[in-house]
Amino acid sequence: MDRLSLFGLILALLAILGGSLFEGGSLSTLFNGAAAIIVFGGTLGAALLQTPLVDLQRALGLFRWIFGPPRLDFNRGIEKVVGWSVHARRYGLLGLEKQGELENDPFLRKGLQLIADGGEPEVVREIMEVEVNVCEQRDLQAIRFYESMGGYAPTIGIIGAVMGLIHVMTNLGNPTSLGLGIATAFVSTIYGVGIANLFFLPVASKLRSIVFRQYQYREMMLDGMLAIVQGHNPGAIRVKLEGYLK
Repeated sequence: MDRLSLFGLILALLAILGGSLFEGGSLSTLFNGAAAIIVFGGTLGAALLQTPLVDLQRALGLFRWIFGPPRLDFNRGIEKVVGWSVHARRYGLLGLEKQGELENDPFLRKGLQLIADGGEPEVVREIMEVEVNVCEQRDLQAIRFYESMGGYAPTIGIIGAVMGLIHVMTNLGNPTSLGLGIATAFVSTIYGVGIANLFFLPVASKLRSIVFRQYQYREMMLDGMLAIVQGHNPGAIRVKLEGYLK
């Protein structure tokens, strides 16, 4: 589990709630059912309206990366490529077929299979880069679901605030209802701005960074596999790939 993400979320909540208590406020004033329904329901509905089902399913699947991102060990990846290079120099490119069968990563398995089948470097690069780019774009498109919720939430919060004020204005003759209307107005704004800036936008940003790191890792491994096809020696391949560590 990514403890840093969990710590950041807890810290943000404690800072907001603690600041409210420090100012003499009460936590009960921050809980308002009507405001929650307006902001959370309205935000989710607007985001669902613009998101295709396939992107929504992918976005929900990516959410687990916030607390448990894929493990990408660049150093281990370099060692893998160097090992494949040594193996290929000893047994030929066809010998990489066995290495591919031992790989759990479908991307690496496919690349090694193409090399073992005698694919030209340009052909291997073209095929593999299509997969790299498609995967990246698919993930980035799914992440827009969280970005859209981060964009809609403050606006929906303002709508909730206006609705609360309308309720106040239409019940000026009934003082007992004024408190509820004013509370809904202000709490809706807090909910909208809060969930956007403390949750949805940070989630989208974190997922983008993970996707970008995955893209870098796959580019590194692809460069390494192509270097093997081109006959570079293991030492040169290592030096080349170590550039991704900087």
